[in-house]
Formats: sequence, C-alpha cells, structure tokens
Amino acid sequence: MNNPVTRAATLLKEHRESIDRLDAILVYTLGERFKHTQAVGKLKAEHDLPPSDPSREAAQIARLEDLAKEADLDPDFAKAFLNFIIQEVIRHHKKHQN
Repeated sequence: MNNPVTRAATLLKEHRESIDRLDAILVYTLGERFKHTQAVGKLKAEHDLPPSDPSREAAQIARLEDLAKEADLDPDFAKAFLNFIIQEVIRHHKKHQN
C-alpha cells in the first residue's frame, strides 16, 4: 500500500506539472491575443476610427460571462479580464494616434 504522504506528494507534483503547462498555454495565448489587440489599435488609429466600440464591448462581455459560466470560472473575473483587454486596445489606439 502506498504511503499517504508519498501519494500526496505525487499528486501535488502532477497538479503542479499541469499548472505549469497551462501557464505556458496562457502566456502564448495572451501573446497572440495582444498581437491582434495591438493591430486593432493601429488599424483604428490609421483610419480615424473611435478607440472603443461600446456595443461590441457589451456583446463580448456578455459572451465571455457565458463562456466563464460554462467553464466554471468566476464571471466577474472574466469580465474584469475582458475589460483589461478593452483598455489595452484603447491604449494602443491612443499610442498609434500620436
């Protein structure tokens, strides 16, 4: 029979390895996401488009809240994260305007 402490250490190691892989996926995914965010800011600035699109932002927030619920993720966290992304789009837009 396995020692409970040894079994716990093995499980802990497995969880941490999964977390490390997921962190890598998140970083690469965010990198890709923000490449597009920067491109949107630049495109909007080049074509004198407004930095924010309230109707799209509202739809995206609702969409992300639904996805968060499906994924068993705190919808408030998902909403805060999307608001952060929206602010990045606006920041990049303003940066490209100058």
